Amino acid sequence: MALEDTANPVAGSPAADETIAADAALLSEQLRALRDRLFAPTSNKVLRTFTSGEAARLIGVSDGYLRQLSIAGEGPQPDTGPGGRRFYSLADINALRQHLAAQARLKGNHAKARSYVKWRDPRSEHLQVIAVTNFKGGSGKTTTSAHLAQHLALEGYRVLAVDLDPQASMSALFGYQPEIDLTGNDTLYGAIRYDEERRPLSQIIRRTYFDGLDIVPGNLELHEFEHTTPRMLADRQSGSGAGSGADDFFFARIQTALASVADDYDIVVIDCPPQLGFLTLSALCAATSVIVTVHPQMLDVASMSQFLYMTADLLSVVRSAGGTLNFDFLRYLITRYEPNDGPQTQIVGFLRSQFGERVLTAPMVKSTAISDAGLTKQTLYEVGRDNFTRTTYDRAMEALTAVNVEVEALLRTAWGRDGGREGSAA
Repeated sequence: MALEDTANPVAGSPAADETIAADAALLSEQLRALRDRLFAPTSNKVLRTFTSGEAARLIGVSDGYLRQLSIAGEGPQPDTGPGGRRFYSLADINALRQHLAAQARLKGNHAKARSYVKWRDPRSEHLQVIAVTNFKGGSGKTTTSAHLAQHLALEGYRVLAVDLDPQASMSALFGYQPEIDLTGNDTLYGAIRYDEERRPLSQIIRRTYFDGLDIVPGNLELHEFEHTTPRMLADRQSGSGAGSGADDFFFARIQTALASVADDYDIVVIDCPPQLGFLTLSALCAATSVIVTVHPQMLDVASMSQFLYMTADLLSVVRSAGGTLNFDFLRYLITRYEPNDGPQTQIVGFLRSQFGERVLTAPMVKSTAISDAGLTKQTLYEVGRDNFTRTTYDRAMEALTAVNVEVEALLRTAWGRDGGREGSAA
């Protein structure tokens, strides 16, 4: 009697790897077709324009003052819609900021100029590198990273978003389909690898449709760092890696790569992978500030406890090896919060009692507006208010703005500026 073929029980059926590969190819093709349909004709995302009222709020002037500038022909001229309504692109808004700052400097009002153009002073204000991290997937890490990066760009800072997650969800939000749009060495791995194929980070960075916001996209290639680092450490111990770049500690590689482009940016936002590997450790060593996202469920809080224990142990080893760990701030952000959920409210209270001010005052509420925008690979800043019921949109935007403004205030405090947002009606 012949033995049963347990490896392939149905004669002629494809092996498991072949089935999974076929599913991946099918899904990728459908995602590409969806992108072509949503962002035709070039398949590139384009940021919406802003009304004059929105532009005025972003710049920090009154709508009437913005109208006077337009009538006088000063600065970039907006597009005009039906009824004479004015619409500004983010590039227009940033150009107006530069124009108003130049006028203020001519009058000797440098504080006013700084309120329009918020770029850091490299002589006294260091590059801010914010690592957004959690041990557990589904905590809102990517949503937080993407919206924070976009908020800061809308406020006029020069921002670099780094997708360090091999699943590349943030890259997808910014319009990149990793398996189609990226080839080899197109992720941060290309700038931190240990061999002669390493590239300057400046060659990997890509512009986005947000003026002032660039991205280092991610894909599965990032996994290579988790595989090559143990080999580098073994070679270093045996002495066989000398002269090949392996003498650089792994935890300093992201910091070194970011330093090479520091002059071009004010803030870097890193979306870390949902595991505590070499990539996450290297990102934490490069970070000047850390945000840990927390979903207020008991299992998630228990998981976070283990994450903190492991992080502390591993970082202490890194510090003993010469790594520097000087965070301007470490904050816990409550995400996907449902205020009417009694158990969640209790957990939030528990976290605040334990960690005090290290828990951000503003939580990010769970909202269908954010998830609905994500269906078309968009963020809440990209979709207009008209696409949702006003109460749903306003509630989500209010929560989102409160979180991002609080983080921005922490950044400004770390730079020695006042804790609030600059700008006043002109």
